[in-house]
Amino acid sequence: MTMMENVIAFQPRLGQPQLSRPRLLVRAARAGLAGWSRRRDLRRVLKCDAPPPAGMALARLLAEEERLDLCRRQGMAGYDMHRHIMLLIAILAETAEAAPRPVLKPVTCP
Repeated sequence: MTMMENVIAFQPRLGQPQLSRPRLLVRAARAGLAGWSRRRDLRRVLKCDAPPPAGMALARLLAEEERLDLCRRQGMAGYDMHRHIMLLIAILAETAEAAPRPVLKPVTCP
């Protein structure tokens, strides 16, 4: 088994570079999506009073996640795995929230 087998590449948004993170972090983030509440959790992750509009927090989340990933790769003592997973959950959730949704035509009965 090589080290690259434990890495999953995922693209959080079109136009953004692909992120390569350990499989365990990505699996934890995907599992955490089920319990994600934007109103409650995004405020806690961003440390703000009210969550910003959809898509507006993504740049800040990506920047902080990149900083934490650098700490993880360098083996720094200040690395917080729980916060890293929360940031990945927020990135996945915010990407989905900001994605354009198809407009459904109303169904009419004859």
